[in-house]
Amino acid sequence: MMRAVQRAGVGLSVLAALACSHRPDLPPPALPLTQSANEPFRRTAPPPLEGMPVWAPPAVARWLTGKGFRQTQAIAPGETMTLGTPDEGGAPPVEVHAETAAHVGSRYGVDRWRSAANMYLLDTQSVGCFFAGDTALTPDTHRMVAERLSDRGRQLDVALLPIGHAPWWKPGFRRGHLTSDDALELFERLSARFMIPYHWGVFQHVTSGPFDAIRRLRARLGGHPREEEVHILEPGETFELALAGERRRV
Repeated sequence: MMRAVQRAGVGLSVLAALACSHRPDLPPPALPLTQSANEPFRRTAPPPLEGMPVWAPPAVARWLTGKGFRQTQAIAPGETMTLGTPDEGGAPPVEVHAETAAHVGSRYGVDRWRSAANMYLLDTQSVGCFFAGDTALTPDTHRMVAERLSDRGRQLDVALLPIGHAPWWKPGFRRGHLTSDDALELFERLSARFMIPYHWGVFQHVTSGPFDAIRRLRARLGGHPREEEVHILEPGETFELALAGERRRV
Protein backbone atom coordinates (compact mmCIF):
# COMPACT_ATOMS: atom_id res chain seq x y z
CA MET A 1 0.00 0.00 0.00
CA MET A 2 1.27 3.47 -0.82
CA ARG A 3 -0.32 6.34 1.06
CA ALA A 4 -0.35 10.09 0.40
CA VAL A 5 -1.58 12.43 3.13
CA GLN A 6 -2.47 16.10 2.71
CA ARG A 7 -1.43 18.15 5.72
CA ALA A 8 -3.10 21.46 6.54
CA GLY A 9 -0.75 24.42 6.39
CA VAL A 10 2.16 22.31 5.17
CA GLY A 11 1.06 20.38 2.12
CA LEU A 12 2.83 17.72 0.16
CA SER A 13 5.46 20.23 -0.98
CA VAL A 14 7.30 19.67 2.31
CA LEU A 15 6.84 16.01 3.07
CA ALA A 16 6.21 13.32 0.55
CA ALA A 17 4.16 11.56 3.20
CA LEU A 18 4.37 8.11 1.69
CA ALA A 19 4.12 4.94 3.68
CA CYS A 20 4.61 1.48 2.23
CA SER A 21 2.63 -0.88 4.48
CA HIS A 22 4.56 -3.88 3.19
CA ARG A 23 7.73 -2.25 4.58
CA PRO A 24 7.25 -2.36 8.39
CA ASP A 25 10.95 -1.53 8.83
CA LEU A 26 10.33 1.99 7.47
CA PRO A 27 8.62 4.40 9.93
CA PRO A 28 5.65 6.41 8.56
CA PRO A 29 5.87 8.89 7.02
CA ALA A 30 8.69 6.81 5.61
CA LEU A 31 10.19 9.29 3.18
CA PRO A 32 10.48 12.92 4.31
CA LEU A 33 11.93 14.45 1.14
CA THR A 34 12.93 18.11 1.17
CA GLN A 35 12.77 19.59 -2.30
CA SER A 36 14.41 22.97 -1.74
CA ALA A 37 15.27 25.59 0.87
CA ASN A 38 12.03 27.56 0.52
CA GLU A 39 10.22 25.28 2.96
CA PRO A 40 8.74 25.98 6.44
CA PHE A 41 11.97 24.67 8.00
CA ARG A 42 13.04 28.31 7.98
CA ARG A 43 9.71 29.62 9.29
CA THR A 44 8.03 29.33 12.70
CA ALA A 45 8.05 25.78 14.10
CA PRO A 46 9.41 22.96 11.92
CA PRO A 47 7.34 19.88 11.11
CA PRO A 48 7.67 17.01 13.61
CA LEU A 49 10.66 15.14 12.19
CA GLU A 50 12.41 14.05 15.37
CA GLY A 51 13.94 10.63 14.84
CA MET A 52 13.14 10.57 11.12
CA PRO A 53 15.81 10.72 8.43
CA VAL A 54 15.45 13.66 6.04
CA TRP A 55 16.86 13.81 2.51
CA ALA A 56 17.60 17.02 0.63
CA PRO A 57 19.87 18.50 -2.08
CA PRO A 58 23.46 18.67 -0.75
CA ALA A 59 23.58 22.44 -0.11
CA VAL A 60 20.19 22.35 1.58
CA ALA A 61 21.18 19.28 3.61
CA ARG A 62 24.21 21.12 4.98
CA TRP A 63 22.02 24.11 5.86
CA LEU A 64 19.41 21.92 7.61
CA THR A 65 22.12 20.12 9.56
CA GLY A 66 23.39 23.48 10.76
CA LYS A 67 19.88 24.37 11.92
CA GLY A 68 19.75 21.29 14.13
CA PHE A 69 18.26 18.67 11.79
CA ARG A 70 21.25 16.38 12.24
CA GLN A 71 19.46 13.40 10.72
CA THR A 72 19.53 15.11 7.31
CA GLN A 73 21.25 13.25 4.49
CA ALA A 74 22.23 14.63 1.09
CA ILE A 75 21.02 13.27 -2.23
CA ALA A 76 22.24 14.98 -5.40
CA PRO A 77 20.61 14.97 -8.85
CA GLY A 78 21.36 11.70 -10.62
CA GLU A 79 21.85 9.80 -7.37
CA THR A 80 19.78 6.93 -6.00
CA MET A 81 19.36 5.89 -2.39
CA THR A 82 17.96 2.58 -1.20
CA LEU A 83 15.85 2.26 1.94
CA GLY A 84 15.44 -1.06 3.67
CA THR A 85 16.52 -4.53 2.63
CA PRO A 86 14.51 -7.38 1.12
CA ASP A 87 12.40 -8.90 3.88
CA GLU A 88 11.50 -12.55 4.42
CA GLY A 89 8.42 -12.16 2.27
CA GLY A 90 10.50 -10.96 -0.65
CA ALA A 91 9.34 -7.31 -0.54
CA PRO A 92 11.98 -5.21 -2.33
CA PRO A 93 13.59 -2.15 -0.80
CA VAL A 94 12.41 1.33 -1.72
CA GLU A 95 14.59 3.18 -4.22
CA VAL A 96 14.54 6.98 -4.35
CA HIS A 97 15.94 8.63 -7.47
CA ALA A 98 16.68 12.35 -7.58
CA GLU A 99 16.90 14.78 -10.48
CA THR A 100 17.16 18.55 -10.82
CA ALA A 101 13.93 20.51 -10.65
CA ALA A 102 13.52 23.71 -12.67
CA HIS A 103 13.08 25.85 -9.59
CA VAL A 104 15.21 28.26 -7.56
CA GLY A 105 14.85 27.52 -3.87
CA SER A 106 16.54 30.71 -2.66
CA ARG A 107 14.56 33.86 -2.02
CA TYR A 108 17.16 36.60 -1.51
CA GLY A 109 20.29 37.65 -3.37
CA VAL A 110 22.53 36.59 -0.50
CA ASP A 111 21.23 33.00 -0.25
CA ARG A 112 21.75 31.76 -3.79
CA TRP A 113 24.07 29.09 -2.44
CA ARG A 114 20.97 27.18 -1.35
CA SER A 115 19.05 27.54 -4.60
CA ALA A 116 19.29 23.83 -5.44
CA ALA A 117 16.00 21.95 -5.91
CA ASN A 118 15.30 18.26 -6.46
CA MET A 119 12.41 16.21 -7.74
CA TYR A 120 12.12 12.54 -6.82
CA LEU A 121 10.94 9.19 -8.12
CA LEU A 122 10.11 6.60 -5.47
CA ASP A 123 10.09 3.02 -6.70
CA THR A 124 9.42 -0.31 -4.98
CA GLN A 125 9.64 -2.18 -8.31
CA SER A 126 5.88 -2.75 -8.00
CA VAL A 127 4.71 0.82 -7.27
CA GLY A 128 6.18 4.08 -8.57
CA CYS A 129 5.49 7.61 -7.31
CA PHE A 130 6.82 10.86 -8.77
CA PHE A 131 7.18 13.82 -6.37
CA ALA A 132 7.83 16.99 -8.36
CA GLY A 133 8.41 19.35 -5.44
CA ASP A 134 8.25 22.72 -7.18
CA THR A 135 9.31 22.87 -10.81
CA ALA A 136 8.57 24.44 -14.15
CA LEU A 137 7.35 22.40 -17.10
CA THR A 138 10.33 21.79 -19.36
CA PRO A 139 11.01 19.31 -22.19
CA ASP A 140 12.90 17.15 -19.65
CA THR A 141 10.60 17.25 -16.61
CA HIS A 142 9.28 13.76 -17.32
CA ARG A 143 12.63 12.28 -18.44
CA MET A 144 13.50 10.51 -15.18
CA VAL A 145 10.17 8.67 -15.16
CA ALA A 146 10.43 7.87 -18.86
CA GLU A 147 13.92 6.39 -18.54
CA ARG A 148 13.34 4.43 -15.35
CA LEU A 149 9.75 3.29 -15.85
CA SER A 150 8.07 3.98 -19.19
CA ASP A 151 10.99 2.86 -21.37
CA ARG A 152 11.11 -0.37 -19.37
CA GLY A 153 7.47 -1.21 -19.92
CA ARG A 154 6.18 0.05 -16.57
CA GLN A 155 3.56 2.71 -15.79
CA LEU A 156 3.95 5.36 -13.12
CA ASP A 157 1.29 4.90 -10.46
CA VAL A 158 1.04 8.30 -8.76
CA ALA A 159 2.18 11.79 -9.79
CA LEU A 160 2.34 14.31 -6.93
CA LEU A 161 2.28 17.61 -8.81
CA PRO A 162 2.27 21.20 -7.52
CA ILE A 163 -0.21 23.71 -8.88
CA GLY A 164 0.05 27.48 -8.72
CA HIS A 165 -1.64 30.53 -10.11
CA ALA A 166 -0.28 33.94 -10.93
CA PRO A 167 -1.85 36.94 -12.71
CA TRP A 168 -1.18 37.60 -16.37
CA TRP A 169 1.28 40.35 -15.51
CA LYS A 170 3.65 37.89 -13.79
CA PRO A 171 4.91 35.80 -16.73
CA GLY A 172 8.06 34.76 -14.88
CA PHE A 173 6.01 32.59 -12.54
CA ARG A 174 6.10 29.65 -14.96
CA ARG A 175 9.90 29.66 -15.04
CA GLY A 176 9.86 27.85 -11.70
CA HIS A 177 6.29 26.67 -11.10
CA LEU A 178 3.49 24.67 -12.68
CA THR A 179 0.13 26.21 -13.41
CA SER A 180 -2.94 23.97 -13.38
CA ASP A 181 -2.68 23.59 -17.15
CA ASP A 182 1.03 22.76 -16.88
CA ALA A 183 0.31 20.13 -14.23
CA LEU A 184 -2.30 18.44 -16.41
CA GLU A 185 0.14 18.50 -19.34
CA LEU A 186 2.85 16.91 -17.19
CA PHE A 187 0.34 14.33 -15.95
CA GLU A 188 -0.15 13.27 -19.56
CA ARG A 189 3.58 13.20 -20.30
CA LEU A 190 4.22 11.04 -17.25
CA SER A 191 1.44 8.62 -18.27
CA ALA A 192 0.63 8.18 -14.59
CA ARG A 193 -2.39 6.30 -13.34
CA PHE A 194 -3.32 8.99 -10.83
CA MET A 195 -2.45 12.62 -10.09
CA ILE A 196 -2.60 14.33 -6.70
CA PRO A 197 -2.23 18.14 -6.80
CA TYR A 198 -0.69 20.07 -3.91
CA HIS A 199 0.90 23.48 -3.21
CA TRP A 200 -2.47 25.14 -2.69
CA GLY A 201 -4.54 26.40 0.26
CA VAL A 202 -1.47 27.35 2.29
CA PHE A 203 -1.03 31.13 2.36
CA GLN A 204 -2.13 34.43 0.91
CA HIS A 205 0.36 35.80 -1.61
CA VAL A 206 0.43 39.32 -2.97
CA THR A 207 -0.33 37.97 -6.45
CA SER A 208 -2.88 35.25 -5.66
CA GLY A 209 -5.06 33.82 -2.92
CA PRO A 210 -4.54 30.41 -1.30
CA PHE A 211 -7.37 28.77 -3.26
CA ASP A 212 -6.99 30.41 -6.68
CA ALA A 213 -4.93 27.53 -8.05
CA ILE A 214 -7.25 24.74 -6.90
CA ARG A 215 -10.33 26.60 -8.16
CA ARG A 216 -8.68 26.95 -11.54
CA LEU A 217 -7.78 23.26 -11.61
CA ARG A 218 -11.33 22.21 -10.69
CA ALA A 219 -12.63 24.37 -13.55
CA ARG A 220 -10.15 22.79 -15.98
CA LEU A 221 -11.11 19.28 -14.89
CA GLY A 222 -14.73 19.63 -15.90
CA GLY A 223 -15.07 17.40 -18.95
CA HIS A 224 -11.35 16.58 -18.98
CA PRO A 225 -10.74 13.00 -20.23
CA ARG A 226 -8.76 12.15 -17.09
CA GLU A 227 -10.95 13.92 -14.56
CA GLU A 228 -11.60 10.72 -12.61
CA GLU A 229 -7.89 10.04 -12.16
CA VAL A 230 -7.13 13.41 -10.51
CA HIS A 231 -7.66 13.19 -6.75
CA ILE A 232 -7.86 16.48 -4.88
CA LEU A 233 -7.13 15.85 -1.20
CA GLU A 234 -8.45 18.26 1.39
CA PRO A 235 -6.32 18.67 4.55
CA GLY A 236 -6.58 15.48 6.60
CA GLU A 237 -7.72 13.31 3.69
CA THR A 238 -5.77 10.26 2.59
CA PHE A 239 -5.27 8.52 -0.74
CA GLU A 240 -4.24 4.89 -0.57
CA LEU A 241 -3.02 3.11 -3.66
CA ALA A 242 -3.55 -0.60 -3.36
CA LEU A 243 -1.16 -3.18 -4.70
CA ALA A 244 -2.38 -5.98 -6.91
CA GLY A 245 -5.30 -7.74 -5.26
CA GLU A 246 -5.90 -4.99 -2.70
CA ARG A 247 -8.75 -2.52 -2.61
CA ARG A 248 -7.96 1.16 -3.19
CA ARG A 249 -9.34 3.69 -0.73
CA VAL A 250 -9.57 7.50 -0.95
